[in-house]
Amino acid sequence: MRFSEPVRMADDGEHSPVWARTKRRSGNPLVGILVTLLALFGVLTAVLGIKEQSLAEGGAIMDGWITKGVSTVRGEAPRVADEAADAAGAAAEKAGDAAQAGAAAASDEMKKQ
Repeated sequence: MRFSEPVRMADDGEHSPVWARTKRRSGNPLVGILVTLLALFGVLTAVLGIKEQSLAEGGAIMDGWITKGVSTVRGEAPRVADEAADAAGAAAEKAGDAAQAGAAAASDEMKKQ
């Protein structure tokens, strides 16, 4: 009776079965992310092209989404930066007050001893 290669390899004590081997992919994860994003972009383009019955119209819809997103980011960025700066200033002020109170408490403790 002849056995296939995977069965013979499973009976061999030195090697693990072919299906049990785990090989680590040696590749740049950034490339995988880029390929995935491009595939999603392609699917979105195809779906919008089918829905609008024209790839140009589907592309125009995506251009509108991108333009809206960019204009939102550009309009919101200065306001968000100002809020972040104000929050950072308030946090620094609180940290300074806490450090000063801690130093005063430690100084009082040292004077009592």
